[in-house]
Amino acid sequence: MSDQKGKIIIKKVKKISGGGAHGGSWKVAYADFVTAMMAFFLLLWLLSMVSTEKRARMATYFKSFSIFQQSGTSFMEKSSEMFNQGGESEDKLSPDMSGKNQQQKAEEFKETIKEAIEAKLGDIKDQVMVDVFEGGVRIQLVDKAGKPMFDVGSSDPTPMATRIMQVIGEQVKNMPNPMSVEGHTDSLAFRSSATRGNWELSTERALTAKKQLESFGLNPGRLTRVAGYADTVPFIKEDPEDPRNRRISIILLFPEKGAPPSASQSPSVPTVTPVPASAAPPR
Repeated sequence: MSDQKGKIIIKKVKKISGGGAHGGSWKVAYADFVTAMMAFFLLLWLLSMVSTEKRARMATYFKSFSIFQQSGTSFMEKSSEMFNQGGESEDKLSPDMSGKNQQQKAEEFKETIKEAIEAKLGDIKDQVMVDVFEGGVRIQLVDKAGKPMFDVGSSDPTPMATRIMQVIGEQVKNMPNPMSVEGHTDSLAFRSSATRGNWELSTERALTAKKQLESFGLNPGRLTRVAGYADTVPFIKEDPEDPRNRRISIILLFPEKGAPPSASQSPSVPTVTPVPASAAPPR
């Protein structure tokens, strides 16, 4: 009995530091992750606020920069050159880079206008042709046997032509690019008038197309040329009397950086294989 009273019992308790799986060390890693993501999205936002020309100039600077050849040169010394020169930025871009940018914009616009034509003019899309040339995009409204863009021998547009002009006007009215409008005819001569010919007719139709585009929101200040070419620039060179030679060409210019758009700039006509057809109706 005395032995049981004198026995000492020692209880050891293990203390687990950090709380195990419920500790706070993960919060530090998570905070670092959130901070890094915030910095990343802030960088993306800042880049989106910089104009295309300034981003291209920055890319050119870092592309040619070498730490071994220019060690000790501060990036901030050239910050004013890259960010504060508004009108001179285009001159410092390499020609191949600025040209590539404009050509890419032209290709993108071509796809945009083709999608709009496919969606809204699916039944007559074969009479609206879009192609890219060096310096811009050309949209052509061509006649088809039995489906003219204008009434016979006049500059009065058909409902089909007005419908096409509305779709094109909606696509180009908010763009800053300079534009030109051209009228073309076939080689058939007038029989009812001795004082009025294909030159007058093509010019009148070009002016009508211009007025329609303006009625659908086009700023007239963007127009650099409105002209008629009669039958001097045929679409189907092998058959000057083909109805497809009667057309309206709407040209959207994408001039290279540093080069002002030329008022006389006119793309060459793409080669089209003629398709045998019945006799063309009168204009």
